[in-house]
Amino acid sequence: MAVSQFVSPHQVEFSSESTLMSSETTSLQTLRQDWQTRWAAMPPRERQIATWAGWLVTVTLLVLIGIRPAWRILSETPAQLRDVDVQLEAMRRLADETQVLRQRPPVPPAQAEAALRSATERLGDSARLNLQGDRATLTLTKVSGEALAFWLDEARGGSRAKPIEAGLMQVEPGQYSGNIVLVLGPGSGGGR
Repeated sequence: MAVSQFVSPHQVEFSSESTLMSSETTSLQTLRQDWQTRWAAMPPRERQIATWAGWLVTVTLLVLIGIRPAWRILSETPAQLRDVDVQLEAMRRLADETQVLRQRPPVPPAQAEAALRSATERLGDSARLNLQGDRATLTLTKVSGEALAFWLDEARGGSRAKPIEAGLMQVEPGQYSGNIVLVLGPGSGGGR
């Protein structure tokens, strides 16, 4: 009986990989031996220059890769800390303002409507206020961002109205059009 020998593709791959690895190892050993032979053949002065050059390259790489990025981070940190402190202070101011608004007593509906109408009249013909029950809808046409911010501040402070929906679009630089829906009444002023 003849026994056939079967070689799987995996064995062929493994065999080629091991041959490749052994040739790489041999090649590295050959390079190392060549380098040692050249090093031994060099005059002492050239060996000293090569050693100093190697140290110089090593120190340069250490500085460029290890020390310089860390130094840059350390130099940028104070500016980043100042920015974070400014943001933290702004958040604290907003939190304080929120607390003050929450502690204000609710405004009666008639007074809230009057305050909203008064604030809207200051916007002129570019704003129209529509009141329906406990909701107010402000329709804006080309209102400046500064005037809109002032109106929102006055609406929130004077009438205790709370914006619940806004659909604004910048139609020109600094000019906005769209709608803002506010809720009026005791639930919109404080305690939430």
